[in-house]
Formats: sequence, structure tokens, C-alpha cells
Amino acid sequence: MNYRHAFHAGNFADVVKHAVLTRILVHLRAKPAAFRVIDTHAGAGLYDLAGPEASRSLEWQAGIARVLAGGIAEPVRSLLAPYLDLIADLNPDGRLVTYPGSPALARSLLRRQDRLIACEIEPDAAAALKRNLGRDRRAKLVAIDGWIALNAYLPPPERRGLVVVDPSFEDDADFARLSRGLEAAHRKWAGGIYVVWYPIKGRREPDALARRLTHSGIAKILRVELCIAATPQQGPLGGCGLIIVNPPWTLPGELSAMLPVLTTMLAGKGGSHRLDWLVEQG
Repeated sequence: MNYRHAFHAGNFADVVKHAVLTRILVHLRAKPAAFRVIDTHAGAGLYDLAGPEASRSLEWQAGIARVLAGGIAEPVRSLLAPYLDLIADLNPDGRLVTYPGSPALARSLLRRQDRLIACEIEPDAAAALKRNLGRDRRAKLVAIDGWIALNAYLPPPERRGLVVVDPSFEDDADFARLSRGLEAAHRKWAGGIYVVWYPIKGRREPDALARRLTHSGIAKILRVELCIAATPQQGPLGGCGLIIVNPPWTLPGELSAMLPVLTTMLAGKGGSHRLDWLVEQG
């Protein structure tokens, strides 16, 4: 696999994904019972925005840098606060040089009783993740293929938690794997929260994924999309989407407030967003 997320860390797609993940984790923390986060394609955990990869692409300048520079009014400011506070903690001198991946974000919101399983098979990324997780007993690195991990650790002992599925999409088969993997995982753990990220480079694959999931038998599927450019035909990355199974009851309302603001900040007048239910039951 040639994919290196360091080139893309902190871009608009990371902002959307991590803002949503934070809101779900805040919801899980609201109850005293323990929860577990299973990150199937965890990456390195932390990314150097001053490093050679990020300095070459500079995608973060049109992503997290815009969010930090823009004035955010309430209530969106409070909704984004846990996410932005972690970034501030990682950059104490005020200069943006470090950006958290999803395992670092999740670990920052774990309590003593909560756990993180971070799965990464690429050797360099796994080694970096191991360093970044340190000796935290709440977090465990597992060098395993993410598609295998999607089923291997379900259901978790805590019976509460979040599964994050964020593959590289270097393989054309990843869209088909998403629907099959999610259906199989849901059969093993129907009560879990699942967040599946996907790129939008055209409408064919995202729309096919939505159709498959609509007829999958899975109840409560929320779709979130944000596009910074029109994507009618196959081309470069113009947007990203999230499929959320069993979203917290507060999440649709929070996203209704957040998405218009994030779209304006990340894309200006040319951007668009979508928030809808593929399946709404129960």
C-alpha cells in the first residue's frame, strides 16, 4: 500500500470526520458505563504538519487551519470545542504543527474505565502509532488487517462503543467491502455505533453504497456528506461522506448546526452538504 495519510492530515475531510467522531465520543462519555472504541484503520495517530509530507501537500491549510482562523459563533463553537481543545493541547505554543488522527482523538476522550483498540497493519504507521500511544493501559495497538479487525473484536466486553472504519480506498474494491463488512459486523453487534468514512470523487460509488445499505436490513443509518467542489464525474477528491449506524439521538440536531458552518469555512459559496437518513427505524 502506497497511501500515506501524512500528506492529507488535517485536510477538510479530516475536519469533518473528526468533528463528528468527537460528538459521538462526548455522547458515550455522558453515561457512567464503560465503552470501547475499535479503530480498524488507525494510521499513525499523530501527524507532523511541518514534516516533509504535509509540507509538500499543504492540504491542512485549507482544512483545520481555516477552522482555527475563522470566528465560530455559538452553538457550533461549543459543539466543536472538545475537538479544537485537543488540537490546542497538542500545539501549546499556538503554532499549528501537530494534528491528531482518530486514535489520538479517541484516547483523549477515554475515561479510566474505557478502552481503545487501534488496528494498523502497515509497519511504519504501526510503529509510529505504538510510540504515540505510549504506555497508556487504556489503549492497545493490534497489527492486523482492518477488514479482519472489523469482525474480530466484536462484540466488545463493554457492550457499548464505537467502531471507526476509515480505509485508504487505494483498492477499487473498498466500497464493496464497506457494505459487506458493515453488514457482517452489525450481525455480530447490532447495538454498536459504527462510523464509516468514504471519499467522494464522483457520485457512482457513494450512491451505490447508499443503495446497498438501504437494502441491507440495518436500521438507523444516517448519511453525512460535505463537498468542497462539484463531483458529478469521476475525478479528484471533491468531498467526503460518513455513514453512521445507530447515531446518538443528539447527533442529527448537532450536525444540522455544524454542517452549514463547516461547509462555509472549508469550501465557501461553492460547497455543499447533505444530512439525511438512509434508514430510520425505531
